[in-house]
Parts: sequence; C-alpha cells; structure tokens
Amino acid sequence: MSISLQSLPFATRLNSFASKPEVFWEGLSGKPTVMQMVERAATVDGLTVLDLNYPDHLNGEDPAALARRIRGCGLEISGLAMRYYSIPAMRLGAFTNPDPAVRRQAIDLTKRGIDAAAACGAPMMTLWLGQDGFDYAFQIDYAQAWDWEIAGIREVALHNPDVMISIEYKPNEPRAYSLLPDAATTLLAVGQVGLPNVGVTLDMAHVLYADEQPAFAAAMVAKHSKLLGIHLNDGYAKRDDGLMVGAVHSVQTIELLRQIKRDCYAGALYFDTFPDLTGLDPVRECEANIQTVRRMIAVVDRLDSHNGLNEAIARQDAVSSQQILQSIMLGA
Repeated sequence: MSISLQSLPFATRLNSFASKPEVFWEGLSGKPTVMQMVERAATVDGLTVLDLNYPDHLNGEDPAALARRIRGCGLEISGLAMRYYSIPAMRLGAFTNPDPAVRRQAIDLTKRGIDAAAACGAPMMTLWLGQDGFDYAFQIDYAQAWDWEIAGIREVALHNPDVMISIEYKPNEPRAYSLLPDAATTLLAVGQVGLPNVGVTLDMAHVLYADEQPAFAAAMVAKHSKLLGIHLNDGYAKRDDGLMVGAVHSVQTIELLRQIKRDCYAGALYFDTFPDLTGLDPVRECEANIQTVRRMIAVVDRLDSHNGLNEAIARQDAVSSQQILQSIMLGA
C-alpha cells in the first residue's frame, strides 16, 4: 500500500522571505514583519503551507488571530517549531541545562508553544533541541543529561496529547555534539518517552551529515515510530548547507521520496532551505524547489510502474536497479 505524493502540500521556512527585500519591498526600512513575509510567501506558485517559529513569530501576537490573518492570505499552517537560541541562559542547554530553573523555563516555554499550536489549529510542535548537547570531554554527566532530555520531552508531550510532538535531530551545531544526533539515538529516545503523540522529523541535510542514507533513516522511523515531518533541502554532508532540493543528492532525494510514498507519509513536504544566506530571491528559489520535487515525484511514479525495479531490489541487483533508475531519469 502507498499514497500519491502528488497530493501532499508544499510548505516552507517563513524566514526565507526576508531575503533580498529590495526585490519585493521598495524602500523597506528594517526587517520585514511576520505578516509582510507571509504576504510575500503567498506569491509563490504552488506553495500552500507555512511553519511558524515559536516564540519568534508569535511574540506578542494572539495565535488564533495570527492564524486567521495567514489563512486570509491563502496559506495554511502545518505546525510550530520551537526555538530556544534567542534565550542566553539556554546556550548551555534547554531540557538538559544544569540549572533546574532554566530547565523549567524551557519546558514551560515549550508548553506555551504547544498551546499556541493548538490555538492556531495546527496541532504539531517540532522540537529541534540543538542546545542540548556538549562541547568537551568531562563537561556533562551523559546518563543524567539523557534522563533530563527524556523527562522533558515526556512532560511537554503529556501537556496536550492532541498535539503531535516531532523530534528533529541534528548531529551538531550549535553544540559540538548533540544529544540527539541521528535516527537511531532519536528512535531510542522516542521509544523511552513511550507516548503515541511523539514522532520524528527528518531534515535531509541533517541526515546527510549524520552519515545516514535518507531512505534508510525514513524506513527505520516509519518502522519504529511515526514520520511526522520531512524537511527537503540539500548539502555537501559536512554541515547544514540548506541548498535547494536536488542540488547535490538528487538520487538520494528520489529514493527518500519513494520510501515515504511506500510508508504512506501524509504530512507536508517542507523546504528548509536558506536563500537568505547568499541573497537569493526566495520566491524564485521556492518555486524552483516545488518544480524540482514535482519532477522527482514523477520519476518515483515511473519507477513504481517499472516491474523490473522491485525484482532487482529483491535480488539486491545494484546494476539492474541503477540501469532502470538512470534510464528513467536521463532517458533511454
């Protein structure tokens, strides 16, 4: 059993739309507001969904009112994503901070974010716990930090069982080592949390520089947990480059799309790319990502209609499977 990837919505990172402001706003003074970025995102052909960061994008805003304004622009909200990096005390950790008052602050902030997601009618919260990790040998008690992490995730997930909590792992940055660096460790954590509303978000660039094969990571998440989010982008597997989809790892991206189709992934296809790093036009960049993924989905559909591919995979016949793939991608 599988689903049609063609039916999945396209989503993207809102902060991308602050890039190259002179193209869209004449005489803009300062940074664009959240709604200005939303209005610019609404001009992207094929984009229907946004994620919002918490607390950044909702600072001082009524979540339900903001959601209505965003929907008035023709866009839905797929969920919120927690951001702890703007709080200086959390540089040493959020859920794993040595100070119990800071740990409590991080957990309570996350609960408020979960309430905001529910109020927005977008009941999913993505947790990227990038501050939870270490930089030096002899810096942390690993077992204690792990217990704090599990306890923190469990507490926020219990806050509202109707809101899905998705863990986005990353090998490092800003910490030299993240406590949740890869699929296997994250699945271990999800299993220990043991709650039905907790799952995993895969970010293509994070997966690549965790030295993982994206489709394998997706298969393991689907087998042992829930795949709640897919962040499409690309990079050179050394850091979080945030390049356009398919810029480096086209074949791996196509295999990932085929895997999530087989596993009946039903969420948004979210572009976590960084046009703002080099001043690209974010509207053109997002439209290029959408066009690329649509072409890749067409390749996946043609691969699935080729009777020889499954047989080659069953034999682990790499020569035959590569011949089939290349003939469909590049022509006979």
